[in-house]
Amino acid sequence: MTPGAVGDAPPPVGTVGTGTSSSVRVEVSGEGSVGAGRDISHSAVGAGSRVEHTEVDNRIENTTVGRDVFQAGRDLTVNNHPAPPPKPDRRPVRVGTVPPLASAFQPRPGLRGRIDRARERNATVVLTQVLSGGGGVGKSQLAAAYAHQARAEGVDVLVWVNATETAQIIATYATAAQRVGVPGADGQDAERDALAFLDWLAVTDRSWLMVLDDLTDLEGTQRWWPPAGTGGGRVLATTRRRDALVTGGGRAVVDIGTYNPIEASAYLAERLAGAGVPHLLDNGAADLVEALGLLPLALAHAAAYMINEGVGCTAYLHLFTDRASRLTALLPPGADTDGYGRQVTASLLLALDAAEHREPAGLATPAIRLAAHLDPAGHPDTLWTTEAVTQHLTAHRTMSGTSGPVTPDQARAALRLLHHYALITHDTHDSDRAVRLHALTARTARETTPPTQNPAIVRAAANALHALWPEHEHTARDLTAVLRANTDTLTDHAGDLLWQPDGHPVLFAAGHSLIRAGLFHTAVTHWQHLTADAERLLGGEHPSTLVARGNLAHSYWRVGRTDEAIGIEEQVAADCERVLGDDHPNTLMARGNLAVSYREVERTDEAIGIEEQVLADRERVLGDDHPNTLMARGNLAHSYWRVGRTDEAIGIEEQVLADRERLLGADHPNTLTSCSNLAFSYLQAGRTDDAVILLRSVAEGRDRVLSFVHPDTVKSHVNLATVLTWRGHALLPGDTAGAWRDAAEAVRAVGPHLADDPATYGPVLASAYGLAAAVLDADGQPEAAADFRSRALQAAGTAPAPRPGDGAADGSRS
Repeated sequence: MTPGAVGDAPPPVGTVGTGTSSSVRVEVSGEGSVGAGRDISHSAVGAGSRVEHTEVDNRIENTTVGRDVFQAGRDLTVNNHPAPPPKPDRRPVRVGTVPPLASAFQPRPGLRGRIDRARERNATVVLTQVLSGGGGVGKSQLAAAYAHQARAEGVDVLVWVNATETAQIIATYATAAQRVGVPGADGQDAERDALAFLDWLAVTDRSWLMVLDDLTDLEGTQRWWPPAGTGGGRVLATTRRRDALVTGGGRAVVDIGTYNPIEASAYLAERLAGAGVPHLLDNGAADLVEALGLLPLALAHAAAYMINEGVGCTAYLHLFTDRASRLTALLPPGADTDGYGRQVTASLLLALDAAEHREPAGLATPAIRLAAHLDPAGHPDTLWTTEAVTQHLTAHRTMSGTSGPVTPDQARAALRLLHHYALITHDTHDSDRAVRLHALTARTARETTPPTQNPAIVRAAANALHALWPEHEHTARDLTAVLRANTDTLTDHAGDLLWQPDGHPVLFAAGHSLIRAGLFHTAVTHWQHLTADAERLLGGEHPSTLVARGNLAHSYWRVGRTDEAIGIEEQVAADCERVLGDDHPNTLMARGNLAVSYREVERTDEAIGIEEQVLADRERVLGDDHPNTLMARGNLAHSYWRVGRTDEAIGIEEQVLADRERLLGADHPNTLTSCSNLAFSYLQAGRTDDAVILLRSVAEGRDRVLSFVHPDTVKSHVNLATVLTWRGHALLPGDTAGAWRDAAEAVRAVGPHLADDPATYGPVLASAYGLAAAVLDADGQPEAAADFRSRALQAAGTAPAPRPGDGAADGSRS
């Protein structure tokens, strides 16, 4: 099945006008194109469920319109020709959040010299420098300094990737692909878009810098290294890994250690002077920096404590030495794999001791322990206003004598307190990753947390993440990616705690989100792990296990493993019927999913049989107006449409559209989907004018509701333009004015978007121009027709040859 054509679509920049019945005036500025296809959408609802699909949209297949061998007898005058294709947008592109430089940041010129020299090896440009070292030595700060410098120098493309998880790398690359306008990057398949971005980096003449910060899964990220040997680009990666996988592929490893004594002393002096307390730098400074192991992170903790508490170097050294000696039993040197854990632990606990007595009293410790279970690269500070977090802080407040529930304002104040003591970074300008903390600080906080508190911490963090999950992810793509990353981190730290008493809804939300984001291979891995955990902890017949297996089947379907998907869905449907009963919502869901899969492998008669029964059961169990009942009607209508039972499909779809307009409103996304489905049934029935009216309404509605760049909005314009082109050809040779109006509207619908995605839009813009040429030929204006025919060839020629592997990831269920 051909997927619908999608892509970024900025607001139109050109116009197409039509004239009177005897002549046509055309004014076109901007180029563009259209394409159309068919799309079946699956979407998840609730914590652990999957709706079989939102009804079919965009049912045009194998679009080939635009012949120019028509005749007509009406005079047409072309007054203004379309403008040449716009030049590529060369504005700087910034993706990801570059961390700010720390107070009293030390440039470390000797170390930077080694990094810069690593770019040259045997007179060959080495694209990638890997900054490798233990936690807390300043790797990310060095990379951030290069990023800030590149931005100041005007680098064209700057991408900062939080690289702890492969899914985060893919998602950031996919976002970058759309931002820079990589051909074919349409937001439907993140993995395909990410690969297209890497291809683009290999050939672009634009300057670029890519930073892969805290690269952890070297085994899983080998295919996602940017290409080597590109003169205009550079990659910096930071990692704690030191094994052979770090090297190779044009990468040079630079070992990053601690400050040297001069740098450490300079940092401490500048930090204290910058805070207006230079007198705290007493004779004990040299001994203090040595005791802290010259470690930047421990020095930051110490400086913040000294500034906030008014303690000099000698006094802090006494406190630190006492705390460190008491830690020996808890953290012996042999257990300190990085070699710096004892210094960080001691400095962190000293800071926490002080922060606990500041207002809001008793919240610093429970706050940092919760934050330590989340992604060090950051989470939204709105998480701290959720009921789950405020209730947790209330229950685990450490100071006696405090009473009353913790308010959201107090929770935010606790963040600011931790920020003042350099235990976290709270950046209110970065809404999605406003709260960050160093990975070594997080590890230290977790290791000093009593194990008895971990279940409550994990539950609170999971509940808070789930509470923040957006209902419509396409309106908050960056936030959703951050929530997925934080769920991954929490899952890593939680062990089996997220399965008590059964699978937490956030685990399922993250899996559904991966599929909606087009991260299909990552989704397969997620659902494989989730299914294995569910079977191990809950048993093969637990409802959560059945739901996980059903979603594993869906992810298999997405990557083309259709036979495996159907095998699992058949078993899930049988198990649900046996364990839950025929009328259970999960049973009806499982049977509906199986029907969709049958339809997609041309087992349509079997699909219809199941869907008719599912619809009858849902009407009886859930009622006529339940959303799942309406969806079941739409699914059945699509199957009817597929086998040519068009009148029956139209009857059902008209009722579904009326019901959704009544229950959801005319602009609800599901209502617009129903409207589009009905339009294509009308088209199949020969009611082309009615189809155009509906498609125009869908495009206008999605412009209002989803934004111009949403893939569904783009598909709406694509479909409208394609149907207009078809209708325009059908009007020839008798109605050249009507055909010209259709050509004009088709170009207006998609014309401005050619530069966004030539591969998608080029061929169909060519069809629209072909219609214009046909009208002009028919009207006796061969020179004007030849001009439009030339433009059609130019539009079609903007589509690059397909790369090997294109189309491998099926996109027909988006």
